[in-house]
Amino acid sequence: MATLSTFDVLALRREFPILQQQVNGKPLAFLDSGASSQKPRCVIEALDDYYRRYNANVHRGVYKLSEEATFAYERARGKVARFIGASNKREVIFTRNSTEAINLVAYAWGGANIHAGDRILLTIMEHHSNIVPWQMLAQRTGAKLDYIGIDAEGRLRLDELDQKLTPGVKLLAVTHQSNVLGTINPVAMLAERAHAVGAKILLDGAQSVPHMPVDVKALGCDFLAFSGHKMCGPTGIGALWGRREILEEMPPFLGGGSMIEVVDLESSTYAGVPARFEAGTPAIAEAIALGEACDFLAGIGMEAIFQHEQELLGHALDRLASVDGLRLLGPHTTEQRGGALSFTLEGVHPHDVAAILDGEGVAVRAGHHCTQPLHRFYDVPATTRASFYIYNTAEEVDRLAAGLEKARKLFQ
Repeated sequence: MATLSTFDVLALRREFPILQQQVNGKPLAFLDSGASSQKPRCVIEALDDYYRRYNANVHRGVYKLSEEATFAYERARGKVARFIGASNKREVIFTRNSTEAINLVAYAWGGANIHAGDRILLTIMEHHSNIVPWQMLAQRTGAKLDYIGIDAEGRLRLDELDQKLTPGVKLLAVTHQSNVLGTINPVAMLAERAHAVGAKILLDGAQSVPHMPVDVKALGCDFLAFSGHKMCGPTGIGALWGRREILEEMPPFLGGGSMIEVVDLESSTYAGVPARFEAGTPAIAEAIALGEACDFLAGIGMEAIFQHEQELLGHALDRLASVDGLRLLGPHTTEQRGGALSFTLEGVHPHDVAAILDGEGVAVRAGHHCTQPLHRFYDVPATTRASFYIYNTAEEVDRLAAGLEKARKLFQ
């Protein structure tokens, strides 16, 4: 693990092999960590070490390799639990990603607790992964969906809570930080309000867990979903945290090996938490490497990471404000805002913006970012997004701004 006593971004960058390359003859400036972050050497080595040295299935063998794999896999569960402030590692369920984690709740908890006429409350800034599973649940059960709106600055319309967060709501599902607007929602207050009307609250933490200190007890949520690939970990691994008493009452999501106690020809009994929700052979190497990613980030310090990104964000807001024709979606200050900046450039399609920036070695994303309802609110089909992380620098922000100015001139 690479532990840095102080936040030295240039030293930190050396831990990421992929950042040492050039793209189109320019040093790579990777500004798409909101989609998937790059991986430090310790995470890559953890994957390699598992497959080279102790590749075996977990929870099933009494031989040395299997026991070593099981120990490493469950140790990783403990690392993830500590990283998010969970009281017990058994509250952490390994999934493929945030999307699977949310679907798990929708099917297992939702199927048992949501009925015709119940209401599920979302926000219009949600990623499709926190909309579509609830639409599917509503279609299966006859429940109704409702949405909290946003204001012109891209912040939740909290004045709508009295009208919409009422005793008929069984679940409030909300993003902790918007992947498009960067807005950081006041989830502790929302959790308190949800519980006051008897509702549960699920947080989509895909954009918050990698970027800021997250403590599930302090937030007061009932479920938290997040993905490993956005927090320096591998793809194909994520986690669902849930309150132990809620998880223990939930039926399984998938059936098969590992999630059972006894199987008869006519019926089966199920294992306890978390095994009940981890059917089949899990992503063993990926879970172990996610544990390494948690150690890596914790060694830097999540508060230090957040402050670094806030400095980059402030610099970016200043620089982009000087680009003619640029329209920024979301808050225009760093207050309660993270480092994801989505924008349009007058006269230039977002995909053309991204292509021109790629020519300058700057990697950004263009599209609707899996938030079509949000883009309709702003009356734009697509945006370009730059998203920052621990390895980005102010110089890369300047290159972003220069690339946007170049795109503007090319299309004038």
